[in-house]
Amino acid sequence: MYDRPVLYRRRIIDSELDALFPPAAAIAIDGARGVGKTTTAAQRARAEVRLDSKAVLEVVSAQPETILTRARPLLVDEWQRVPEVWDVIRRQVDQDRTGGQFLLTGSATPRPGATAHSGAGRIGRLRMRPMTLTERGAAASGGISLAGLLAGGQADLDGTSDARLADYASHIVSSGFPGMAGLTGRALRFELDSYLLNAVDRDVPELGKRVRRRGALMDWLRAYAAATSSTASYSHILNAAAAGQADKLARSTAVAYQDTLADIWLTDPVPAWGPVANPAARLGRTPKHQLADPALAARLLGLGVDALLDGQGRPLGPQAGTMLGRLFEALATLCVRVAASAAEARVSHLRTRDGDHEVDLVVERADGMCLPIEVKLSAAVADRDTRHLRWFRERYADLALDAIVLNTGPHAYRRADGVGVVPLALLAP
Repeated sequence: MYDRPVLYRRRIIDSELDALFPPAAAIAIDGARGVGKTTTAAQRARAEVRLDSKAVLEVVSAQPETILTRARPLLVDEWQRVPEVWDVIRRQVDQDRTGGQFLLTGSATPRPGATAHSGAGRIGRLRMRPMTLTERGAAASGGISLAGLLAGGQADLDGTSDARLADYASHIVSSGFPGMAGLTGRALRFELDSYLLNAVDRDVPELGKRVRRRGALMDWLRAYAAATSSTASYSHILNAAAAGQADKLARSTAVAYQDTLADIWLTDPVPAWGPVANPAARLGRTPKHQLADPALAARLLGLGVDALLDGQGRPLGPQAGTMLGRLFEALATLCVRVAASAAEARVSHLRTRDGDHEVDLVVERADGMCLPIEVKLSAAVADRDTRHLRWFRERYADLALDAIVLNTGPHAYRRADGVGVVPLALLAP
């Protein structure tokens, strides 16, 4: 372990890196620009190759093998700008499996064919997302561990949170990007606007995609933001983006934009869940829409704390509720996803094809055992709020470890029906 700057704020992914680097020889950290990949990786590196520097980029582009002359552990930042370095590192790991050699960070997925080999078995992959409530220092101390809940056994739930509805609204709009921490008012709005414009004007073109109509792409992003935490169809999103416009985006163009925004990790949809033992079950396959950070969605829709608390915003999609409820679910999804990764679990959502049953999040262990989670914008949890969780426990009795509601209330407890209630601010890795 190497000395870290005093001001470095440890992230949840650091625990994963503690376990994996070493023994892994090379790890790539993927994620949207600004989530903290470079800062985190730099804590473990002896040398760095920063490919966002024009001078460094020219040298490495001319001869990618020059990176191998640097001390190790070596950080290669924005590696996708010279995709050939992936193959250079892959070949080096083939020759020398010594752990702790290379860390790669990238804020985009290279174009297909840009690398000769996937790197499977040589270069591991980790996903990094914006800061959770725990990482922001906003979560209550002594929280309730998601890893503990995944252990099963219906653990006792106890704890109290001081966070209230207005606090959660503030967390939604304040962003989990480390570089925006502490910003408020116009400064925060300016940074969020700049982030979105840079994504459209710089990050998308860097992938070789031409944005002919910036305004149309921004309209699509606003419609996507309105579909946050929903399974709205992409045609519904496209129609909403072009409402009242005679010259709307062609569907093929919208699909290309959709794919490109996923390639720069700006969109972060939650895949649909399906039990391996019964893949033909009556379950929908549409992903649930999410942007990389709930603050981006709030900003695209022009919603601040007061507007959210006043119930403003018009959601898209079949799911009911307000934009505050949708964005609270987005914040909960971010917190659950980061904690689930640390627990070696994956996150999906469940919706039957007829819409009769929905489970907001399904956290699944490698062995297929699941923790279904409902997200409720409410301080109190009634029987109707747990009906889908109780259905899941009955329908998939052999897979359900427990069942949890994440809400805005002050206390953690277990209901008489066995469903646990956990304030979001109490959720810990």
